[in-house]
Amino acid sequence: MNANMKYTESVSVLATIDPVSQAAGTVTTGWVSAANFHRLCAEIQTGVMGAAATLDAKVQQATDAIGTNVKDVPNKAINQIVKASGDGKQAYIEVVADNDLDGTNGFAYVRLSMTVGTAASLIAGKLLGIAPRFASASAFNQAAVAQIV
Repeated sequence: MNANMKYTESVSVLATIDPVSQAAGTVTTGWVSAANFHRLCAEIQTGVMGAAATLDAKVQQATDAIGTNVKDVPNKAINQIVKASGDGKQAYIEVVADNDLDGTNGFAYVRLSMTVGTAASLIAGKLLGIAPRFASASAFNQAAVAQIV
């Protein structure tokens, strides 16, 4: 790695699940193209989880930006986080675009899916693009990235 390279030149914020008290149910990021990055990483965060709450998270793939033919990326889900040990935790799911996505069948879009079970919980998630193929990663940041200093 080049020691002079800025973090924001190699990592992009593609999509987020902004911090929220999420009721039991599923929340997802929008679909984003994986074409511009060699690797992707989903960052999952918990705050205070509700009584007996659980959290599952996975990366899904689709053939277009509206989620056509959606399916899970094999082996790209966390072990369930539970209230008993899960307050204030982070988990990561790493995806190698060329190896983990079903490119042969045209799956080139990804999203992060997070499911809260039992009770409302504070959660957040981020889908990052890592190692851009063609340009500085910051060129692909979602519109909500307000500043790079």
